[in-house]
Amino acid sequence: MHMKTYLTNKFLEIFGQSDNIRIFFTPGRVNLIGEHTDYNGGHVFPCALTIGTYAVVRFNNSNRIRFYSLNFSKEGIIETGIENMEYNDNHLWANYPKAMIWALESNGYKINKGFDVMYYGTIPNGSGLSSSASIEVVTGYMLKELFGFDYDNIKIALMARDAENKYIGVNCGIMDQFAVAMGKKGYAIFLDTNTLSYKYVPLRLGDYKIVIMNSNKKRGLNDSKYNERRSECEKALKYLQKVKDIKSLGELSVDEFERIKDVIKDDDNGEILIKRVRHAVYENVRTIKALEVLISENELSDVDRQISDVEETKGLKIFGQLMNESHRSLKKDYEVTGLELDTLVEVALKCEGVLGARMTGAGFGGCAISLVHKDYVDEFVIKVGEEYESKIGYKADFYVVETGDGACEI
Repeated sequence: MHMKTYLTNKFLEIFGQSDNIRIFFTPGRVNLIGEHTDYNGGHVFPCALTIGTYAVVRFNNSNRIRFYSLNFSKEGIIETGIENMEYNDNHLWANYPKAMIWALESNGYKINKGFDVMYYGTIPNGSGLSSSASIEVVTGYMLKELFGFDYDNIKIALMARDAENKYIGVNCGIMDQFAVAMGKKGYAIFLDTNTLSYKYVPLRLGDYKIVIMNSNKKRGLNDSKYNERRSECEKALKYLQKVKDIKSLGELSVDEFERIKDVIKDDDNGEILIKRVRHAVYENVRTIKALEVLISENELSDVDRQISDVEETKGLKIFGQLMNESHRSLKKDYEVTGLELDTLVEVALKCEGVLGARMTGAGFGGCAISLVHKDYVDEFVIKVGEEYESKIGYKADFYVVETGDGACEI
C-alpha cells in the first residue's frame, strides 16, 4: 500500500473523516563527520535520509489541538487547548510538537485555530538519527503551510533549536534541525554553525555505501551527559578568552589551541577541560579536511575513474581515515562513546571492504556509521551483528541508507 493511502486510512480510523487533510514529511539525518562541534561554533557535515517523520493534519473547527502518534498508539489521543502550550509530563512525546508551537508563538506566529494531527515516524526511537528534530521541523513546516506563515526553512531550524534548548531542556546546537529542514537528495550539507553559511556537496561515494549500525542502546538526551559536555566546553572557553579574542572554540586552529591550552587551569578538572577542547578543535579541522577530499573526489572525471580504481577511492580512503580519527577522539578526549558504540566500530574496522567507521550523533548509545564496499555489505552485517550480540548480549540493527530531501508536503 502506498504510504499516502496508508496514512490517510489511519487518520480516518483515529479522527474520523479524512476530508481536507494534508500530509507533510521531514527526514532524519546522519552526520558524516563533525560531532559535538555544532554548539562549539565549528563545522558539521550531515546529510538527510529517506527515513523520517510524517504529519497528517486537518483543521477541526474547535480551539483544541489533538495529537496522535502511530509509534506511541498506546498513549492514545493527547489533547490541549490552543492557549495552553506549557510543558506537561503527562503529554509525553507530544511535548515535542508542543515545543515547536511554543517556539512559533514566541516568535509572534499565532495559532488561532484547532487541528488534529497524526504523526508516524520511520526513524528508530532513541537511535540518534534525529527523531526529535524531525518531529519538531515537520511541525514547523506543517504549520507554516497550514496557517500561511512567512518564515523559511532556516527560520524553522532556528525555532526548532530554541524549542529543544528552552522548552525540552537539551542544550543542542543547530545541526540536527538544520540538516532535516534543509536536506537535499544526493548531497551532504557542509555547515558553518558559527555563521550558518552552508554549501551542498554532492555525496558521490562510488561503490561504497553508508551503513548505519544501531546499537539499540536507548538514550534520552536530557538524561545523558550531553548538557554536561556543553557546559565543560563553555567553562574552558572562558579561560581561553582571557588570552584570545574568540567567541567559540570553532575559531581556534590546532596551532593556536596547542599554544594557549595551558591557560585552562581549572582547579577541579583542568585536564578534562583541555581534552574536551582538543576534541572540538581537532574535530573541526577534520571536518574541513573531509569537505576538501570529498570535493576532490567529485572533481575526478569519468575517464580518471576508468583509468584507475585506486585513484577513484583515494579521496574516500582519506575520508574513511578521518572518520576513524573522529571516533578515537570522541572516545578518548570527549568520552561519549561507551562499550556498545566502541564494539560496533572496532568490529566494523576488522571487516573487509570497510573504509572507516565512527559513532554518529550525541553518543552514549544510538548509532555508528561505516563506509562499506557494496560487495561486502551483506557479509559485513552478518559479522558485525554476530560479534556485537556475542559481546553485548542483544542485537544491533543495520540500515543501508540513501540521502533524501528536507521538509516537504507530499
